[in-house]
Amino acid sequence: MAADAIMRETILAAVPQQPPFRFIEAIRELDEEGIVGSYRFRPDEYFYRGHFPGRPVTPGVILIEAMAQTGVVAHGLYLSLLRSGMEGGDLEGIVTLFTLAEEVEFLDIVAPGQEIVFRGRKIYFRQGSLKAAVTAEREDGRIVCRGILAGAGVKVARSGVEQSG
Repeated sequence: MAADAIMRETILAAVPQQPPFRFIEAIRELDEEGIVGSYRFRPDEYFYRGHFPGRPVTPGVILIEAMAQTGVVAHGLYLSLLRSGMEGGDLEGIVTLFTLAEEVEFLDIVAPGQEIVFRGRKIYFRQGSLKAAVTAEREDGRIVCRGILAGAGVKVARSGVEQSG
């Protein structure tokens, strides 16, 4: 079952990353199998000042982070809510620790001002861990980056981090 607009906004609000390190602005589609989100890379992003002066390019590590925020973090939060039956689902204090990036390929550059669409497709979700195939695409569908990413949801406690179940 696809998530409605209210659920998509709820999940977006629960993503723990915040500016200037948040790279998901909208969740366009969301269901048990996948997610589609987007982000417009603003020309004033902090990382463009040094990467590269006079010819700014979005760093690959930022593209991977954006892919993870959509395809692993936001989708993982949604799947966690589904697993809890949506009733009493508590997303407070849950963060996702990035655990894997494999088979990552960069096929083109992302320049300042471009909007990129991130598509995540679940490979598996078990015991709080999500593995997904994620792409970063231009609006016309041309892929700029793709890879397999994974993360594990953890509950942040006062004394540190505890594994969530």
